[in-house]
Amino acid sequence: LVVLRASRPAGSMSVVEHVREMAAAGLHSNVRLLSGLLLTMSGNNPELFSPSQKYQLLVYHADSLFHDKEYRNAVSKYTMALQQKKALSKTSKVRPSTGNAASTPQSQCLPSEIEVKYKMAECYTMLKQDKDAIAILDGIPSRQRTPKINMMLANLYKKAGQERSSVTSYKEVLRQCPLALDAILGLLSLSVKGAEVASMTMNVIQSIPNLDWLSVWIKAYAFVHTGDNTRAINTICSLEKKSLLRDNVDLLGSLADLYFRAGDNKNSILKFEQAQMLDPYLIKGMDVYGYLLAREGRLEDVENLGCRLFNISDQHAEPWVVSGCHSFYSKRYSRALYLGAKAIQLNSNSVQALLLKGAALRNMGRVQEAIIHFREAIRLAPCRLDCYEGLIECYLASNSIREAMVMANNVYKTLGANAQTLTLLATVCLEDPVTQEKAKTLLDKALTQRPDYIKAVVKKAELLSREQKYEDGIALLRNALANQSDCVLHRILGDFLVAVNEYQEAMDQYSIALSLDPNDQKSLEGMQKMEKEESPTDATQEEDVDDMEGSGEEGDLEGSDSEAAQWADQEQWFGMQ
Repeated sequence: LVVLRASRPAGSMSVVEHVREMAAAGLHSNVRLLSGLLLTMSGNNPELFSPSQKYQLLVYHADSLFHDKEYRNAVSKYTMALQQKKALSKTSKVRPSTGNAASTPQSQCLPSEIEVKYKMAECYTMLKQDKDAIAILDGIPSRQRTPKINMMLANLYKKAGQERSSVTSYKEVLRQCPLALDAILGLLSLSVKGAEVASMTMNVIQSIPNLDWLSVWIKAYAFVHTGDNTRAINTICSLEKKSLLRDNVDLLGSLADLYFRAGDNKNSILKFEQAQMLDPYLIKGMDVYGYLLAREGRLEDVENLGCRLFNISDQHAEPWVVSGCHSFYSKRYSRALYLGAKAIQLNSNSVQALLLKGAALRNMGRVQEAIIHFREAIRLAPCRLDCYEGLIECYLASNSIREAMVMANNVYKTLGANAQTLTLLATVCLEDPVTQEKAKTLLDKALTQRPDYIKAVVKKAELLSREQKYEDGIALLRNALANQSDCVLHRILGDFLVAVNEYQEAMDQYSIALSLDPNDQKSLEGMQKMEKEESPTDATQEEDVDDMEGSGEEGDLEGSDSEAAQWADQEQWFGMQ
């Protein structure tokens, strides 16, 4: 103890300075061990270290705990450090530091109190205690807030629904750092006009060469956040074609996402594949890509994508969502539910994870729980139509046609009259016999805008089937399949051809559908039904042969039925897990 308190020879360092140097060198495990021992010594002899030195030891110890992801313990030590800092100003007036003669330079190296509060807020966000994080950052006077503090506050305010405070904090980030692009996206997502945001970056754009693209970039993402997918796609395409920004992974990912939102799955998959080829370690957007592949029945590709993403990182939501999509489209809803929940645990803002979990809950008959998840997805992504589609499907599943109609009308008014919103509204109208004609008008408008829009074609075919207008349906489906190939369209065409006794071509359409999606149960059922109807005499002859073969064979058949029953019971048990 005497050694620690004694005056040091010129040029030597105190033990606290050694701790500080190790912390600066990133030797966190070493800092944790030594600072823990020194804090115990200080507890047993309060006079051993000055208040300044105790404060430093507590901060460095808390930092090492933060590095080890022990966030609750870190918060505890940071809180003790801040209490020590308050005592520091009082004790420094009463008596000089007892640590050593060089206390003045040491006090100049004290860890920043503001930085300590920021670290505490980081701990709270990791512990999902956002209110505590906001409270600790709110306590920092506005003039003392650094850009990273304002950025964290802006994101926390946005998540808490405090939009005005969020806008103020994002603007403060841009005032200090005019090229903070994520802050720009934050403002655009909160409905701040693109022109206003662009004006905040104008000086830096004009003063730095080769930044003329930034105003176009802001314009593009302003369109993204107002739900104007067509203009957003055109603007990003114009950026992407510029030689300096060609093959930018972020722009390609945004394009892929926009094509997906616009219902153009083919181009969306194409852009995701381009982005993936440029960056094999890409994670962002891969959850949507996996979902699109799963919808197309490419489950083997989905499985491979999931494995690849898990090898990159299992701490992101995307790998879990991709695996969940594989389970969902394999009709393993319980597993899909678990994987969706895990993804939300890793990232509560993952829209695709919320949609996956909501869809799994809906298919398991837990509609009210599913509704909660779809509503949260809408809150996070108010311009994404698939969020509304999921919610409306829940309403229809629970026979809440009135709620579904109100929601569909709101979407139609909010996102505008395009092929997707027209089809969504028509889907609800089809559920009520009174609004069948309205559904027909809406679908005709949708198909006038986009003759190849698959969902509109499917719903129009459903309407024609009800009216038994099979020839019109066949013409509609052939026209839609002229420039694209889709499992559902081929299967429905097969159904229509059966209705007009075109059995051979119907069989061909079912075969094409199954080649596109081998797991499409309805195509398989259609094909099997046709095979039975085509050979009724063969089936009768087989029954006659069975009757003639006597009781011995019958016993074997009874045995196989019993065995099948056991397997059925077992399969049902597994399905419940």
